[in-house]
Amino acid sequence: MTDMPLAPLPRLLLEPVIRRALDEDLGLAGDVTATAVIPTDHTSEVVARARQSGCIAGLDCAELACALVDPAIKIIRNVDDGDPVAPGTVIATFVGPSRSLLIAERTLLNFMGHLSGIASVTADLVRRIEGTRAAIVCTRKTTPGLRALEKYAVRAGGGMNHRYSLSDAILIKDNHIAIAGGVKPALSRAKRAVGHMVKIEIEVDTLEQLAQVLALGVDAVLLDNMDLATLREAVRMIDGRAIAEASGGITPDSVRATAETGVDLISMGWITHSAPSLDIGLDFVAKRG
Repeated sequence: MTDMPLAPLPRLLLEPVIRRALDEDLGLAGDVTATAVIPTDHTSEVVARARQSGCIAGLDCAELACALVDPAIKIIRNVDDGDPVAPGTVIATFVGPSRSLLIAERTLLNFMGHLSGIASVTADLVRRIEGTRAAIVCTRKTTPGLRALEKYAVRAGGGMNHRYSLSDAILIKDNHIAIAGGVKPALSRAKRAVGHMVKIEIEVDTLEQLAQVLALGVDAVLLDNMDLATLREAVRMIDGRAIAEASGGITPDSVRATAETGVDLISMGWITHSAPSLDIGLDFVAKRG
């Protein structure tokens, strides 16, 4: 787990994503329900409330959704991203024109629920491996268009990020090895192709492949779908010469035992592609003004 403070994502990155979501929801005619039912001058106070335990992420998305709909909406945060919540916890209070609050409601809840769900499962995994040297790491198995937000949510839950894109680092996987003709030619070509700032990681399925890799030298090794005994032997063979990353088929029930093999990283794609949304509601409190 990283002890670095959680840095917010820049508005320049968030705004196109939030705008697309609002455009999708408003369609070509706007919110015909709120326009028909709610008087123009009506103002309200509403609260975002957790309906289950979890870890919060996505408050900046909620605030930006409100700001883009109507700058008159005022927001008071009761918690911050990365904070744990219990059922009934008031996450934030929103005060402003009622029509505008109703327009922003679904978009802000979609982002908060989805990102808080990712943060929550990550936080649970981090707790399960507490006291080991391992860190929980996400992958590129993310929702198209939401990668930066989902990886931020992993950090909010106490996890770490793997590469963001194909351009970040070299990761030689099984298909690269097969097409290149083996571990040695794949790794040798990679070393000739990149400069000193680019890390190289390679995936291995067997201890025989690992021995080849260690003889050639590499920054990190992805130990794919290995059982616990094999993982322990792989860590012994690596002996600190490269970062040891375990991946493949790891669940909440098996994550502790995986961490106890001595690996440095445990990468899990499902924490971004399959995390259940955290149940958060937006509840009317009072008419204001």
